[in-house]
Amino acid sequence: MSTERSTGRDRDEQGRARNARPRDGLGRPLPYGSPGVARQPEGVVRTPQESVAQAQALLDAGRPFHAHEVFEDAWKSGPDEERELWRGLAQLAVGLTHAARGNATGGARLLRRGADALAGWTGPAPAGLDGAGIVAWARGLADRVEAEPSPVDAASCAPRLR
Repeated sequence: MSTERSTGRDRDEQGRARNARPRDGLGRPLPYGSPGVARQPEGVVRTPQESVAQAQALLDAGRPFHAHEVFEDAWKSGPDEERELWRGLAQLAVGLTHAARGNATGGARLLRRGADALAGWTGPAPAGLDGAGIVAWARGLADRVEAEPSPVDAASCAPRLR
């Protein structure tokens, strides 16, 4: 990815805005030149099983922001009938990201929004996803971060997706 900072904005080869700043493990931008955590490549097409396995590994490592990017790829590249499911999973990962950053309000809101999307899912869950278990986890964590608005440890709070 080539970037251009003379205009004040990072751009990719097609001229689209792309933030090239390094990021920490929770996706927060760091100053240019700082060592950061490798980002997930965008636009990767994976099988549902690959998406769930990769997202689970990232969640277990305390990197929910990066897991969100895996779910976002699945929602954008998957079949239309599964898009809301993957989008809900991405929202859950972002909710955990916010909770880990100490943003209790945003974290709880996104955890509930993602839980509602999964609870409304009527089709068979791809890749052995435990929809009911994920919904219960998300609602429980939302309640916890609202009651105790301090940052959570993303790795120890990570859901079991299967």
